[in-house]
Parts: sequence; C-alpha cells; structure tokens
Amino acid sequence: MRAFWRRHVVVVAILLGACTQIPDGVEPVRPFDLNRYLGKWYEIARLDHSFERGLDRVTAEYTLRDDGGVKVINRGFSRDGNTWKEAEGKACFVRSSNEGYLKVSFFGPFYASYIVFELDTEYRHAFVTGPDKSYLWLLSRSPEVSDQLVASFLSRAKALDFNTDGVIMVNQQENPQE
Repeated sequence: MRAFWRRHVVVVAILLGACTQIPDGVEPVRPFDLNRYLGKWYEIARLDHSFERGLDRVTAEYTLRDDGGVKVINRGFSRDGNTWKEAEGKACFVRSSNEGYLKVSFFGPFYASYIVFELDTEYRHAFVTGPDKSYLWLLSRSPEVSDQLVASFLSRAKALDFNTDGVIMVNQQENPQE
C-alpha cells in the first residue's frame, strides 16, 4: 500500500512541476524589478483560453502581499452576462527575485508559470507566457498601444513558435459602440 501512495505522490509532483516549466526558447527577463512591475496592466492581446473567453476590458493588477509574495487581481467584462468577472490569485518567484519567472495560483496549491520574456526599460509593456506555448499575452500600462508594438509582439512570438494566428486583440473600450 505504501508503494501505491508513493507512486501517486511522485506522479502528482511531476504533474505539478510541469505546470511551472518554461517553454522551449523562452528566456525570462533579467534583471527584473518587481516593485516597478507592480500596479495595473491592460491586456492588449492574448491567445484565448476558456477562463478569459468572451471578456473585454481585461486588466491585471499586482500588489505586494505582507508575506513578500504578490497579490494578483484579474478582471474582465463579460459581454454575454453584462457583468464583471474577477479572479484573485497569488504569485511568487520560482528561482530569483531578479528574474521575470514567477508561479501564480488561482486554485489552492496548484501553480502555473508566469514568465515575462520581454519588458521595455520603462516597464510600459510586457510580453508574457505560461508553462507552454498555448499561453501568451501582451500587457501594457495603457489601454491603447501603437501598431508598431503589436507588430513587434507578434513577430517575437512567431519567432518563438507561438501560434500567432490564434492571437486575439482585446477590446479595451468602455463602450464598444464608440
């Protein structure tokens, strides 16, 4: 019976570890300054997932927790329900506080990678991925960005073998009819 449980613990550990991996070819930003990264970010573009599907005006807000970790509030407006959806999570560094490689959890003990792989020197925009190349975001400090930045994001993502054909632009307008 002990062997049975030992095997299951090993399998669960392997599966949980796989969720905090770094996709091939992606390098987390170094140096990374968490204090400069904290605050509100607007989601400009993404590879769509069920947890964000149908959401406009998506933002992520990062604040420091008392334990040194990061409080994460993701928020988006559901067109279908005409309501705001919000999820609260927590994040912490995986290896070094000088590296844009964190793990984030919205569901108890289950973590996934949060990897900042490009960040301008002023911390105005960030290219972010998760544990594999099905996760991709362009974040910005402002709800609008230049076409040049979007082109740069798509070019960099394509060079790293992300499915850029699946990238959607996030509507950040308060009233979509405007």
